[in-house]
Amino acid sequence: MNILQTRGLEVAYGGIRAVKGVDLVVRRGELVCLIGANGAGKTTMLKSLCGMLAPSRGEILYEGDSITGKPSYEVVRRGISLVPEGRGIFGRLTVEENIKIGAYARRDGAGIRADMDRLYELFPRLSERRVQQAGTLSGGEQQMLAIGRALMSRPRLLLLDEPSMGLAPMLVQKIFQTIKRIVEEGVTLLLVEQNAKLALGISHRGYVMESGKIILTDSAEALLKNPKVRHAYLGG
Repeated sequence: MNILQTRGLEVAYGGIRAVKGVDLVVRRGELVCLIGANGAGKTTMLKSLCGMLAPSRGEILYEGDSITGKPSYEVVRRGISLVPEGRGIFGRLTVEENIKIGAYARRDGAGIRADMDRLYELFPRLSERRVQQAGTLSGGEQQMLAIGRALMSRPRLLLLDEPSMGLAPMLVQKIFQTIKRIVEEGVTLLLVEQNAKLALGISHRGYVMESGKIILTDSAEALLKNPKVRHAYLGG
């Protein structure tokens, strides 16, 4: 079953058509990546899916229902969470306060506590730093915190934007291992990532975006072997 589908999606802002007639499908339980160069429209695409930008044309379907033009708070309540590019953590709040913000729409205290325990098991580093100001964390720790905060809303679909940005290679590997684990535990994930080799290496399927359009889609394995993809995005 498709958990997410777009039909002819177009998004414009500031007089620029950033997303141009995109048809995209994410099936329940999949890890799907969206790759492309800077300025291809990938981040704009994610912002439209989570209600931060209203489409100018087309439709967004989530679990079979239209969420086109719905506000972000309603999209989150329906089960979609975004981990934004740049992480967007609250630097003056503690790690634990940031995590609790992710559960702001929930009222199940016992469930929230259980999810926090699970989160600290997933990210032991955050447990060690739970009373530390989030702004003093390393880049990798801040990325863990941003993912953890998003998971606290219990999303069925997680949108993840450029998780490797600015991180050391060893931390990138750890973050990507965690992403795989999140999907294995039942969360569907749409990943936007400039490191195409890493993204395709953990994904089931991929889309290649260029100048606001999807120019290619296939299994991740096939895209890794595609000569055009290798030349344009994989350094060979």
